[in-house]
Amino acid sequence: MFYLLTNPAKRRAVARLTRLHRPIGIYLLLWPTLWALWVAADGWPKTDVLVIFLLGTLLMRMAGCAINDFADRKVDGAVARTADRPLATGELTAREALAVFVTLSVLAFGLVLLTNPLTIAMSLAGAALAAVYPFMKRVTHLPQLVLGAAFGWAVPMAFAAQTGTVPRLAWLVFLAAVLLTIAYDTMYAMADRPEDRKAGIKSIAIALGDMDRAAVGLLQLLLLSTLIMLGTQQGYGVAYFSSVAVAAGLCLYQQWLIKDREPAACFRAFLNNQWLGMAVFVGIFLQTTPLS
Repeated sequence: MFYLLTNPAKRRAVARLTRLHRPIGIYLLLWPTLWALWVAADGWPKTDVLVIFLLGTLLMRMAGCAINDFADRKVDGAVARTADRPLATGELTAREALAVFVTLSVLAFGLVLLTNPLTIAMSLAGAALAAVYPFMKRVTHLPQLVLGAAFGWAVPMAFAAQTGTVPRLAWLVFLAAVLLTIAYDTMYAMADRPEDRKAGIKSIAIALGDMDRAAVGLLQLLLLSTLIMLGTQQGYGVAYFSSVAVAAGLCLYQQWLIKDREPAACFRAFLNNQWLGMAVFVGIFLQTTPLS
């Protein structure tokens, strides 16, 4: 690992391997984590917990990209969007990608050790989900479900770190995070569908064919319903439900983008979910955090 960081060419390749030049994945993972922290604390979370989860989100996103490219190293070269990834081009070896994954995972686990036993125990399941997800694309047409669980697992961990427990409320927020992830990753799969078929990669978009848009719409309706349940249960007011209305508008916009299943438009719909996640967080923040 030291060699990778000290060699300029390898260092640049590692930065691309871990998608530091494409922060969208960090945002998509971060917003539901912040939902959970603010809901769990009913306002500002503990400073140490907030810092741990901000850094942990960054590290685990980077680690997830490394293990994803390791799993896809034999097919990325056949997909136009991924043909320039460092493993596909030979800039990094499979062993080097694994070294990056292990190093980042260990660093993230080191952060978790600063929390409590429940969070530490839960982090092991989270690490397993992150490591397994990339290989599910060859086993099942539901890899988006596994990704949803992997991304959403930060939610119960956040509750555990903040409160020492994982109440039923945590699982409601977890459900919202899972639904959001499955919806946007299905849009992502719609953008890659022609090349994924050739590469033998499975996805919900491939399995459902022309029912893909309806499936995304159903997931979005379930997401909005879950967010409404959360706000009702917590007694939230105008600020929160206005944010849910904004999220609903973004869902409609995404449906318009994917209406013709044009790959570039589907990818724009996927990217748009960073704003949906942010909108919901702004509502939670305004609802729970005094501004004076």
